[in-house]
Amino acid sequence: MSYIEVEENDNKVEDLFYKYSVGARPFLKWVGGKRQLLTQFENLYPSELKQKEIKNYYEPFVGGGAVFYDVAQNYEIKNAFLYDINDELILSYKVIQKDVSKLLEFLYGYDKLYKHFSEIKQQEFYYDIRHKYNLDRSNINYEKYDEKWIPRVAQTIFLNKTCFNGLFRFNSKGGFNSPQGNYKNPNIVDESNLLNVSKLLEIATIKKADFREVKRDVKDNSFLYFDPPYRPISKSASFTAYNKSGFSEFEQFQLAELFIGLDKFGHKLMLSNSDPKNIDPNDNFFDNIYSNFKISRVDAKRSINSDGTKRNLIKEIVVTNY
Repeated sequence: MSYIEVEENDNKVEDLFYKYSVGARPFLKWVGGKRQLLTQFENLYPSELKQKEIKNYYEPFVGGGAVFYDVAQNYEIKNAFLYDINDELILSYKVIQKDVSKLLEFLYGYDKLYKHFSEIKQQEFYYDIRHKYNLDRSNINYEKYDEKWIPRVAQTIFLNKTCFNGLFRFNSKGGFNSPQGNYKNPNIVDESNLLNVSKLLEIATIKKADFREVKRDVKDNSFLYFDPPYRPISKSASFTAYNKSGFSEFEQFQLAELFIGLDKFGHKLMLSNSDPKNIDPNDNFFDNIYSNFKISRVDAKRSINSDGTKRNLIKEIVVTNY
């Protein structure tokens, strides 16, 4: 996840990467996604993963899942455990895992309707779907798999592909509140990718869960990657809320405690976060709480203010225990 307010609009760097790759890629646009960092992450993965010794992969903040797709397709893991606290995101993963064909039927329906409309009608249609999406939230049982999940996930994907900058954003009451985006030909149905994702998810256990739950599930011979909502690096920067509760600085400390505890059991651990030194060279927040671990810095193309045209390379940190 990311602390930014505006993410790259066209994702050209990421799209170029996937143009020449085969297989599954994130099915949702995701603020703070790691697609652009995968080539740098390759040098930061544990050697045991590259040597095919690690068979279990855990991601407690799965988000768009770019790192999961990378690890699952390029290294010989047998099991993946994917967690998130966002209800709609977990529904999406589970429906794609279980009922991707039915989901595609709904998406093709949205695609045909939306692209047939004039711009004015598209706008009306978008906000009508968004309104219904928020109203229907109370009618969804998020705990037990149901046929109602399928059209719900189709709406999630439709809104994500047609909203402004793909901002997967919710207000304090849990309502999706991103405005419509200005796209000539949004990619509402990516059938081949959804089929690839469904196939890849055959090895996955998917759970709506707080990040702390991973310590109950983790097995020997495991690699864990943490990508929490980023700590803001300035007063004017904050991550775009993907859930109504946010992620506090206290929780950053709790995550560090979990990291320390898991390290004692010999698991391979990797964590991403913002680098406060982009703004304040004297801000040692992460250097202090992860002082016993290796901290690397990678280049990310992000916007750290409200002007999306100012997309400069900034540093992000990667913490590892190896």
